Amino acid sequence: MSHLELQRRGILCVVSGPSGSGKTTLCRRFSGEDSSAVYATSATTRALREGEKDGEDYFFLSREDFESRATRGEFLEYAEVHGNLYGTLKSEVLTHINAGRDVLMDIDVQGAALIRKNPDPAIAEALVDIFILLPGEEELLNRLAVRGTETDDQVELRLQNAREEMRHWSDYHYTVISADKETDFATFSAIITGERCRSNRLAPSQETVAKHSELGL
Repeated sequence: MSHLELQRRGILCVVSGPSGSGKTTLCRRFSGEDSSAVYATSATTRALREGEKDGEDYFFLSREDFESRATRGEFLEYAEVHGNLYGTLKSEVLTHINAGRDVLMDIDVQGAALIRKNPDPAIAEALVDIFILLPGEEELLNRLAVRGTETDDQVELRLQNAREEMRHWSDYHYTVISADKETDFATFSAIITGERCRSNRLAPSQETVAKHSELGL
């Protein structure tokens, strides 16, 4: 069987890290530059804002619908933030993975832990988790301060949260010790490129299976 008859299953790339680590930028940049990757679209119960599109920015659901889906186990992970529910639909992720597209998500350590516990073998096989670790607390403080958008109390709260999150780096398959934007992106891209080459992500294409079935092979 030639390599042209093989089809790759997509990767579910879960990226975590403290505020200021650049995890969102990495996911959005990679999905923007690589046609085989998509940035995960979350579902939410918050109201649609001006300029947003349902199915692109978020899947906008009523609270009743969201909670009903959660009860049926349709979310990979979900949480309530400032009175609104946010979550990632498993069906959305699997649609992309089955089509050979990689799904990138930036998510906190609690959400990543929920995804690891998901009982669906297709999710377990697709999962690649990466932690973006800052080299020290001084660098973390510098990056939070650079934003200039928070009060001192807000910076301190982010710092406390970041300290707690960084304790979980060893839960991940990969840890990238952050250097600068370009170095981090090169390392991040290399991890995904390597994961794409794993043999267990390849399987005969549907066309090949159908052809062999017709020939009785």
